[in-house]
Amino acid sequence: MNLGGRPFTIKKQFLEDIENQSLTEVTKNLGQALLIMHSPQDRIVAIKNAEELYSAAHHPKSFVSLDGADHLLLRKEDSHYVGTIISNWAKRYVNFQKSEEISTTHQVIASLDAADGFTTLMKVGQHSMTADEPVSYGGNDFGPSPYDFVSAGLSACTAMTIRMYAKRKAWNLENVEVHTSYSKVHAIDCEHCETNTAKIDTFHREIKLTGPLDGKQIERILQIADKCPVHKTLHATVQVITKII
Repeated sequence: MNLGGRPFTIKKQFLEDIENQSLTEVTKNLGQALLIMHSPQDRIVAIKNAEELYSAAHHPKSFVSLDGADHLLLRKEDSHYVGTIISNWAKRYVNFQKSEEISTTHQVIASLDAADGFTTLMKVGQHSMTADEPVSYGGNDFGPSPYDFVSAGLSACTAMTIRMYAKRKAWNLENVEVHTSYSKVHAIDCEHCETNTAKIDTFHREIKLTGPLDGKQIERILQIADKCPVHKTLHATVQVITKII
């Protein structure tokens, strides 16, 4: 019978080859690190099969019991858990090509290759970061957008400033949360609100305070929030001096 010739023959030989192989022997002669994962609730592959493979394998080898998971990892949380374990486990045995380090004598460097779209490598002090744009703007959303970083700076600075002030006053401020988002809105008192030039940069900031604070303390903290250094910078006249190096 000819059902397409060669493809049918290859498929048949492939299946026969699998059937004739002993997984125990293959595992024994593997010569590589091996990670075996099995769920006690697996109704397709018995735990005995996993035990045989683990016993046959030479070190280094690891066994992880996936309690509650099914054979195909149909639950999203199970598949994410397995992916995280495999990624972290494999780091010890896989030689990753190190990416080129970026460095600067300044506080921040941003590096963007032509093939990377908007996905930008950054070094902020001693911390490596990635900036990007949302998918809706043509990016990959692999990291915060530039304005997300600005909003993050305002949130962090506000929280730190409030924390320092409350500590100095010995107020029982247990936690402070600063929620910030950025947008461009029309100036309230502008003369030409129908034009785009009338739009101003606007940061919406909400502060949540946890702790036994009275009304006067909360009012004072709200005033102190406007005195954080990043807040002052955003309201000040700034200059950016640029040159080619």
